[in-house]
Parts: sequence; C-alpha cells; structure tokens
Amino acid sequence: MSVIGERALAEAETWIGTPYRHQGATKGVGCDCLGLIRGVWLALYGKEPEVPGPYAADWAEHGGGERLIEAAERWFRPVAGLQAAGPGDVLLFRFRPQFAAKHAGILAGEGHFIHAYEQAAVLRSALVPAWRRRVAGVYRFPEI
Repeated sequence: MSVIGERALAEAETWIGTPYRHQGATKGVGCDCLGLIRGVWLALYGKEPEVPGPYAADWAEHGGGERLIEAAERWFRPVAGLQAAGPGDVLLFRFRPQFAAKHAGILAGEGHFIHAYEQAAVLRSALVPAWRRRVAGVYRFPEI
C-alpha cells in the first residue's frame, strides 16, 4: 500500500457512521459519496482543489456529462483498472452504461470499499460482482 493510500484509507475509516446527507461534506454530521471524497481530500491536503457547484440527486441522468470523471482526471492520478488498484484508491461507479458515473467510494482492500450509501450512512461494503462491473474509473490521491 502506498503512503498516500494508507492515509486516505485511514481517514475514510473515520467517516464510517456519518449519516447520508445529499451535498454534505462534514464528518459525523452528514455527507454524500462526493462529500466523503472531498472530506478525505481536505484532511490530506488542508484545502479542497475545487468546490463543486450545487447538483441535484439525479444530475447524471439528465445530460450532465462526465462531471465526476472529468474532476477526477483533473485532481487524481489515474490507475489502470481495478486489478491495479490499491487500498485508499478512489473508485467511480456508473449505475447504467448509458449514464454518467455518479457514485464514488474508497477501496478498503480485501474486497471492500467505503462509501456514503444513500438513505443510510458511510459504511464499508463488499466489492461484490454487482459493484465491480459498475466501476467506471479508478484514481489515486496524488502524493503530498
């Protein structure tokens, strides 16, 4: 595991139990999947690279483009697929092939990932085949 991956995963684990809140990004108070990634970034680097504008829960279904992947490519290092991913890497998911990626999590190793699950909380989930086939991109936090 890389040093940055170790730090990202350790931080993500401290978010487990944070309630789900659309557009939230505050540990212990509420966050969505993007808010979790933003919160981990803030803990690692001290400031966010950019603040996302407001977004509706269904933004990716209505011609929103690949906003999540485009932002990941601006700020993270791409990883050559899930087989090359390591703990602490960011996973982006596409729920349907015709729609943009709209979910994110952090690989926790041993076939698990941490994400903010809608109508629940930040939790550790098994990276089962249903999740694996929806992976749209894998990215690594840049070294500090």
